[in-house]
Amino acid sequence: MAVTLALAGDTMLGRGVADLLAKSADPGDYVSDAVRAYLSEADFTLLNLECCVSDRGTPWMAPGKIFHFRAPPRAADLLAELGVACVTLANNHALDFGHDALLDTCAHLARVEIHTAGAGPDLERAREPVLVDVNGLRLAVVAVTDHPGDYTATPDRPGVAHADLPSGVPAWLIDAVARARAQADVVLVSPHWGPNMTTEPLPYVRTAASILTGAGATLIAGHSAHVPHGVAPPVLYDMGDFIDDYAVDPDLRNDLSLLFLVTCDDLGPLRLRAVPLKLDYCRTTLARGAERAWLASRFTAACAALGTDAVWEDDVLTVDLR
Repeated sequence: MAVTLALAGDTMLGRGVADLLAKSADPGDYVSDAVRAYLSEADFTLLNLECCVSDRGTPWMAPGKIFHFRAPPRAADLLAELGVACVTLANNHALDFGHDALLDTCAHLARVEIHTAGAGPDLERAREPVLVDVNGLRLAVVAVTDHPGDYTATPDRPGVAHADLPSGVPAWLIDAVARARAQADVVLVSPHWGPNMTTEPLPYVRTAASILTGAGATLIAGHSAHVPHGVAPPVLYDMGDFIDDYAVDPDLRNDLSLLFLVTCDDLGPLRLRAVPLKLDYCRTTLARGAERAWLASRFTAACAALGTDAVWEDDVLTVDLR
C-alpha cells in the first residue's frame, strides 16, 4: 500500500511568530487554506522545528551566537492542528534557551502526540530513531545535525544528536541507520547540514549522503540552507523553509520554498511532488505568478545539475524517485 509523506524544512515559531501566537491560535493565520489542502493529502507530516517550545529558560551564551528562538507552549497545538506527526529537533536552535527549555519542548510535543527525533534528555534518546506505522508502512526517522557541537547531548545531559559530518560520517550514525533499516520499510534520515544561504550541497554533504544511503537510508531530507536545493534520488538535499519571520535576501529569495510530498510503498520512495511556497512574514501561502516561475526555474536547474529531471504536472513539480 502506498502512503504519502509531507516533508517541510526549517520551521521557526519564535520571535514574530511567537508574538502572533499570543493573539491567535488559528492555523489559517500561519498557513493558507491552499497549503493546508496539500498537507491534508499526507498520511504523515514531518518538519524541522527550528526553535524550542517553552516559557522557561535563558538565552544560550556562546561565541558567535546571535539568534535565539523560543515559541510559546501553544505552538505545539498549532503544529498538531496542521497535522504534523513528527518534528526533528537536531538543529542549531533546539537549545537556544537551555536544557530545561529543550525538555519542555519534548514534553509539549508529546502532549499533543507529536513524535520528536534528534534531541532528548540524554545521548541515547537523542540518537534514538522514531519508529512508526503509517497505514501499514513501517517508517523510521533518524535526525542529526552537524552544528553546533556545544548542543551535543551527553549520557547525563539533554541535547541534540550531533555528528561532525565535515570530518566524516561517524560509526554510531551508520549503525543507527543500519539498525533502522532492519526494522522499517522506509528509513528517512533528516540531517541539518551545511551553512545557511547556499544554493547547492557542499561536497562533504554529498559524500555524507552517499554513505548514509549505503548504510540503509531509503530517503534523505535535509535542511539548514534556508533555500531549497536540488534532488538526487533518494536525496532531497535541502527543503528550504516552511514558516518564519526572517529577513529576505533579494538574490537568494529565502522567502520562496517548497513543500515536498513523497509517495512511498514497502519498497521505498516512488515519486516526489514539490509544491511551490511563498513565505510572507509569519504566514505561508502558495507561490504565484513570476515568483512561482522563478522558484521553479531555480529548482529544475538545481535538479538538472544533479542529473535529475523535475517537470511540471498538475501545478506541482514532480521527480521520479525510483
